[in-house]
Amino acid sequence: MAYEMTVGLQITDDLLYTQYRTAMSPLLSKKGGGFRYDFKVSETLTNEGGNPINRVFAIYFQDKPSMDSFFSDPAYLKIKQTYFESSVAATTIIAEYER
Repeated sequence: MAYEMTVGLQITDDLLYTQYRTAMSPLLSKKGGGFRYDFKVSETLTNEGGNPINRVFAIYFQDKPSMDSFFSDPAYLKIKQTYFESSVAATTIIAEYER
């Protein structure tokens, strides 16, 4: 059964975040994952978590162990450090679920 997360981000550097997506996408695909939806948002009407959000996406994996393997992979962690950490001010995990 597929495992999916809906995530909200506050992106502060769109160009650097685009480079992050470009760098991490081949590894994500190799691990059997991908993006189901991806939105740039201009207004958040309700925000239980309190972090500002200007990007929302659904990311999927074959299963939860595949997701854990992806996010702990040394190659991903290097990409994250190089691009993500400098381009994203806040991350909100909106939901995690099996699909």
